[in-house]
Amino acid sequence: MKHSSYTAADFAHSPLMFYFETTLACDLVCKHCRAEAQEEADSGELSTEQAKALIAQVASFPRKPTLVFTGGDPLKRHDLFELIEYAVELGLGPALTPSATPLATLEAFKRVKEAGITHLGVSLDGATAETHDSFRGFEGSFEKTLEMLENARSLDFRVQVNTTICKRNLPEFDAIAELLADKHVAMWASFFLIPVGRGVELERIEPQQYEEVFEKLWKLSQTAPFSVKTTEAPHYRRFVLQQGGDPLAGPKGENKDNAAMRRGHRAPLGVTDGRGIMFVNHRGEIYPAGFLPLQCGKFPENAVVEAYQSHPTFLAMRDVDKFRGRCGYCEFRGVCGGSRSRAYALTGDAMETDPDCIYQPQRGGE
Repeated sequence: MKHSSYTAADFAHSPLMFYFETTLACDLVCKHCRAEAQEEADSGELSTEQAKALIAQVASFPRKPTLVFTGGDPLKRHDLFELIEYAVELGLGPALTPSATPLATLEAFKRVKEAGITHLGVSLDGATAETHDSFRGFEGSFEKTLEMLENARSLDFRVQVNTTICKRNLPEFDAIAELLADKHVAMWASFFLIPVGRGVELERIEPQQYEEVFEKLWKLSQTAPFSVKTTEAPHYRRFVLQQGGDPLAGPKGENKDNAAMRRGHRAPLGVTDGRGIMFVNHRGEIYPAGFLPLQCGKFPENAVVEAYQSHPTFLAMRDVDKFRGRCGYCEFRGVCGGSRSRAYALTGDAMETDPDCIYQPQRGGE
């Protein structure tokens, strides 16, 4: 999953990351679940034939994106291994985000590796079983997650750990970082809550607390044995620039011998909802991101390449000069742009200011 050749010039024609929600089925009942997953698969789920046709279209982008098999729990999809193998045959570098359930066994991990998966995404939402399990709605999920990390390590997977940051687990932020320090993970991705799906039940952190977390992440980026990144908090890039760092290359002075750079990667400047990112759900509905419910067609009736390149919503997401409010005249809009998903969730307008960013642009608006 190497992105070094992907640049901002590719935004117009190819996403960096393509997320395919293979199924809605999942045995967890996570408090913040965007998909509001259910125990059984939805009757409208794409068939094997349709899923393969979708994967073929993904492979036809001018620059092949990383294809992430997500869910629900993709391990609940009966043809998952077949789909992974097909993606690999077409030259895609697929990744997988399994749920921490009894399905995520060492044997299952061996099978997905044989099929062609090299990168895993694993969720960890607390430093203790009490906190994490309360998020996941499944007693034993914390221990299962630690087991998954150990199994992934034994099979030499590159692992990204995803943590949803909200008021409930913010006090454990430092402890989670300490827990991950010896887990041999490639990257820690801090996801900042978007109130969609079941996530409306959780409390977001305060705007000022984002800055406090950003400071912690900035320090970790220089010392931790893993890379760090944010999801739905692109204003972290603004924070990094304010510290004299480079959001693309890492902290100032970092070189090729830095352990964090060896173990992970950093996304190009400006990647955000609809701009380097695309999401297709289990029914084939096309969106700029999994957390931005603005439908831009439906596969197979609509081609995903055409939707990404030409749909008005995608085009709007990539035109930072058309953003409104502070995001519209902020000097960092080209590298940040704010969370379009959060703007939509909280204001009803995806082009408005990200309400959770406290930064006041240096030059006034019109």
